[in-house]
Amino acid sequence: MSYIEVIVESIIFLLCPFSLYLLYTIYKKNLSCDEKDLGFELAVISSLYFVLRFGTNCYNDYPIILFDIPLLICYYKRKIPLAVLISLILIVYESVFLGIYPLFLALEYSSYLILYSLLIKKKLKPINLVNYFIVIKSFTLSLAVFWFISPESTYTSNLFYLFTNIITLYLVTNIIISIFASGEKIVELYSDLEMIEKEKELRSSLFKVTHEIKNPIAVCKGYLDMLDINDKKKVRKYIPIIKDEITRTLVLMDDFLDYTKIKIEKEDMDIVMLLEDLEDYLEALFKKNDIKAEFNLKDEEIYINADYNRLKQVFLNLLKNAIEAKDENKKEKKITVSLESDSKSMKIIVEDNGIGMDKDTLDNVSKMFFTTKKKGSGLGVSLSKEIIEQHKGSIVYNSVKGEGTRVIVTLPKEESLV
Repeated sequence: MSYIEVIVESIIFLLCPFSLYLLYTIYKKNLSCDEKDLGFELAVISSLYFVLRFGTNCYNDYPIILFDIPLLICYYKRKIPLAVLISLILIVYESVFLGIYPLFLALEYSSYLILYSLLIKKKLKPINLVNYFIVIKSFTLSLAVFWFISPESTYTSNLFYLFTNIITLYLVTNIIISIFASGEKIVELYSDLEMIEKEKELRSSLFKVTHEIKNPIAVCKGYLDMLDINDKKKVRKYIPIIKDEITRTLVLMDDFLDYTKIKIEKEDMDIVMLLEDLEDYLEALFKKNDIKAEFNLKDEEIYINADYNRLKQVFLNLLKNAIEAKDENKKEKKITVSLESDSKSMKIIVEDNGIGMDKDTLDNVSKMFFTTKKKGSGLGVSLSKEIIEQHKGSIVYNSVKGEGTRVIVTLPKEESLV
């Protein structure tokens, strides 16, 4: 089997579980964060198993080191407990089948975790973090080749192996992560399209309910027009009919309200990761609008019991509003997101130096259907407020015309797991 065939075969074994994971998330649609995490973990473990068990890991007596890629994907997705588990598996595998000293491997894989802890504070892009790991792998692989893997081979052949293997590892890792990231974006796009379809269904339902409500109201109006208070016979006949039609209208409205009520499904989630995900998600939009975005977040995981998707909806709405409120006359357009916490609550603050709001706009900003945008629905702020209130929190707007807007979202600490 040629070198290229070995690489292609390994890529297939690595990608297959991740492709199934992405297809599963599309098929199941409304998955909770726990279900998605479990699916991702199964995909990573399966990918590792396939490439170790069935992948042809050697070419001309030299191992092709592609079984580290599932580990790098874990760091790329910031799944540290899973990364530690895979590191232990790889230490056992490489010590047993490649004859590498376990202590040497322990130092190598520990260095990844230490490097992650140091670099994550610098807010590096995940793919850049992975490339740093490949640099470490290149160094440790060089030592492993000359000391453990093939010490009897010539210096030239070892150097050639190192060069081709490191280049291959870099290219294949970036290709697989790029394909996986593109797949995730497609899944997210599919979810957005699903939301659009649901909104269309909601509009259709609203039209139907409006039509249904119009009928009994029209009946009531007709009987009221014919009603003569001096004609007791007509009064006794028409009033019960009018009451029945009003009752039917109220039932229809109650049914519609139950249908449109926002449902919250709480689960354990990391609020810092949510905000970091939004930073990555909106990076292109910040650049397009020439906005400097600063996310001043804590260098730690903060778990709360909340609805991840609903909170994402809230902060995405706040950040998009901040982008749309940019002041073209200002030299530096800026959006700042910060996280503060005390013993009772945590605050997520979104602040911009955009056009701001006058007092009248600020007083009405939370009202349903109120908007200053030409194509706005006036629902974003009111729905965000409802979502935060269902989390037993609050959302407060402070703004000065011409200076900018500051939004403070407060979530109760008693809902936190820490």
